[in-house]
Amino acid sequence: MWWQTAVIYQVYPRSFQDSNGDGVGDLEGVRRRLGYLRDLGVDAVWLSPFYKSPMKDFGYDVADYCDVDPIFGTLADFDRLLEEAHRLGLKVIIDFVPNHSSDQHPWFQESRASRDNPKRDWYVWRDPAPDGGPPNNWMAYFGGPAWTLDPRTGQYYLHQFLPEQPDLNWRNPEVRQAIYEAMRFWLRRGVDGFRVDVMWLLVEDEQFRDEPENPLWKEGEWDRGRHVHIYMEDQPETREIVQEMRAVLDEFTAPGKERMMVGEIYLPYDQLMPYYGTAERPGCHLPFNFHLIFRGMNHWTAENIRHIVEEYEASLPGWATPNWVLGNHDQHRLATRIGHAQARVAAMMLFSLRGSPTWYYGDEIGMVDGAIPPEKVQDPAALRQKNVHGEHGLDPGRDPERTPMQWTPHAHAGFSTTEPWLPVNADYPERNVEAQDADSESMLTLVRTLLVVRRETPALLEGNYQTYKSPEGVFAYLRGGEVLVALNFTPEPKQLPVPAGEVLVSTHLDRYGAVEGVLELRPNEGVIVKLK
Repeated sequence: MWWQTAVIYQVYPRSFQDSNGDGVGDLEGVRRRLGYLRDLGVDAVWLSPFYKSPMKDFGYDVADYCDVDPIFGTLADFDRLLEEAHRLGLKVIIDFVPNHSSDQHPWFQESRASRDNPKRDWYVWRDPAPDGGPPNNWMAYFGGPAWTLDPRTGQYYLHQFLPEQPDLNWRNPEVRQAIYEAMRFWLRRGVDGFRVDVMWLLVEDEQFRDEPENPLWKEGEWDRGRHVHIYMEDQPETREIVQEMRAVLDEFTAPGKERMMVGEIYLPYDQLMPYYGTAERPGCHLPFNFHLIFRGMNHWTAENIRHIVEEYEASLPGWATPNWVLGNHDQHRLATRIGHAQARVAAMMLFSLRGSPTWYYGDEIGMVDGAIPPEKVQDPAALRQKNVHGEHGLDPGRDPERTPMQWTPHAHAGFSTTEPWLPVNADYPERNVEAQDADSESMLTLVRTLLVVRRETPALLEGNYQTYKSPEGVFAYLRGGEVLVALNFTPEPKQLPVPAGEVLVSTHLDRYGAVEGVLELRPNEGVIVKLK
């Protein structure tokens, strides 16, 4: 199946390419850059939300699941993008947001109209607590209680994110069928799959019990961290819903035209694995594995990363496809977290581990977090924290990793002809696609080279994984017993005993040819060796 080895490239449409000069990226802009993605060597494009929306959370608050917001274009623009992508051999995966809608969605407008409205039970409503406050102690991701009182009907509605993002009631069969029909709308248009937003949050505890206090939480920290989430997340019914979603995708699957889904799930491995379903009744094709980000972010060492990989490989069902992620629109940039030298090592690792990797736009040129002045902050999560805590949030928000793609050294980095919705990184005159395209040792050249090596080396696509004994500070492994990947996580030279082989690529992009006996690894160098 194509998705079992596909390299997925995430595009955040607002920040990829503006085609009409309004400072916001759009679908036509993405279409015009598809040739770049084909030449980069990726297999699939994942588009973050472009649905009709009030943009309280930049499209993750959906007002119409079956239409395009005018800021991004039209359905015709989407169809042209899809047709062009398929012509170029690229699959298209679109973000899908089934946990919650916008409060402007017609469904919610009906639901809140009265307690006896036919769509009342399409959302999660509860009576106030005896003191008139929220029904329980649940907290929202973006700060404050996860409940908002609707004065008109005297009940609270649940929202795990913004109050403008009410949670749908997935225990209602009518809701399920309405969402499945929205999936079919896009499948009929020809999309190749979905990235399903916050998949593990779809269902909450039926008794709405208070969550236990988190003993590690301290005053001033993230509100959601106050509690241990045994009732708001990962309920058994969620995995049944995922299997139903899989059945919808299977309706449109045919040989050579397999449809798939990636699930956003932030859970430990033992809770993540059930989302694959079973061999008899499969679930999510690729439940996102974020552990390289969260467990590796502040402890980027060979030993820690090796443990993360080995634990994941040992946890996977034999028939399941692994996947790996180093960045996305909600996390600080890869090069910001671990530096430019190790970002090259990380890229080699991502594209040589078993399974399907996901890459975030701009990381192929080493984009870093942008500096966002307080007056230009756009992220609703940061602004919400400011409102809740009386200060500018608990961190800079998610804007720094969402700055415009840096295409050229010219005005606005070639992203737009006018001032973009977020400031362009100050380093764009030097760090851009045009400059790195002409540099034989650039990060862009490295990523292109790695994807060629991956595509042309069967063991990297299909071979099993086996840890290779290595010295402290080095993570090494075999793929299919034929290819050795050696990664130096340190600023010191290292030596690795190896059989005879041939260097296919180094992260330094300056050596190839035979090696035998000892592989000399330079500081912050990764090497892929084809063994003889």
